[in-house]
Parts: sequence; structure tokens; C-alpha cells
Amino acid sequence: MTAETASQKPRRLVVLLPLALFLGLAALFLVQLLSGRDVAEIPSALIGHPAPETNLAPLEGIDLPGLDSKAFAGKVTLVNVWASWCAPCREEHPLLVALSADKRFAVAGLNYKDKPENARRFLGSLGNPYSAIGVDGAGRAAIDWGVYGVPETFLVGKDGRILLKHVGPLDQKAVTATLLPAIEKALAANEPPAP
Repeated sequence: MTAETASQKPRRLVVLLPLALFLGLAALFLVQLLSGRDVAEIPSALIGHPAPETNLAPLEGIDLPGLDSKAFAGKVTLVNVWASWCAPCREEHPLLVALSADKRFAVAGLNYKDKPENARRFLGSLGNPYSAIGVDGAGRAAIDWGVYGVPETFLVGKDGRILLKHVGPLDQKAVTATLLPAIEKALAANEPPAP
């Protein structure tokens, strides 16, 4: 073995090491991607914990109260984080309007970093599913709720604890498979059994 051949081996290792690292990371990402996990079901540290204390001013020009977490004590509440500039919010909005027809639970809106006139126009053209709308112009309340981006939807139980978090726009599959069963379970909680 010559000195030149011996020096080529470490050089090959240096060249192959980044390639091996890249292939390992690519394999890891592929396994995660194909794992079948729903990306909308991002775990939240708030699940099972009390919803953040929230007291947001109402949306100007809409005759609804602001978002006050105390107002929903003893009720099952769906809290939807939305904005007029959010295209996926438009996609999910008809489902929220349909859900709001069920008066056994409340649908509240947290309007995120939006202009009041745009939010009013959005609701005027698509319908208003909310029984309360709080304006979060600075985004501080969204941070307290652990929001990654809009839209996001939280299910809060009668005891004020967060039961479910859905990241991204709701679709019919998510509503049917996940949200409605969670709502039914929350509605049945702490109720006396039927005779």
C-alpha cells in the first residue's frame, strides 16, 4: 500500500459521510411521511388542561359579545381561530355554519390579526356561525392557545378543559370521524344517565 492510496481512504470517508447522513435523514422523513399519521392532529400540550384565560373585545359592527372564556363555563364550546385573509378559512366555513345549527354547543370565533371591515365582509358574504367573536389583533391570545396558524379549531368541554385541537381547515372527514364523536362525548360528560 502506497502513501497515496492510504490518504485516499480518509478522503473517501469525508466525501461519503455527508451522503450517508443525507440518505439516513431522507429515510427517516419518508418513514414519518408514510406512517399514516394525520398531520391535522398535531399534539398539543394544552389537551386536558384548562383553556387559556381569554377576554377579547368583540368585533366592531357585529352585535355579538367578545370572546370571554368565563362566558362558556358549563358549556361545550368549539373555538375556531380564523381570519378573512385566510383562504383555508373560506374552505371550512360552510362546515362551521352547519355545525352552528346544533344549539347543544357554542361556536366561538377568535379573529386573528384581521382588519374589522374585512372580517365583517367575510362573515357577511359567507354567513356567521359564531355566538361570540373575539378580536386578537396582536396575536397574543393565539400564542396563549398554542396556535400554529389559521385556521385551527379547539373543542373545550363543560369543565373548561381543552379536549381536542384540529390544525388546518376542517373537512367533512375530520368533522364526521373526529370532531362530532368528541362533541358527543363532551356533551355526555357529567350528565346523569338516562332513566
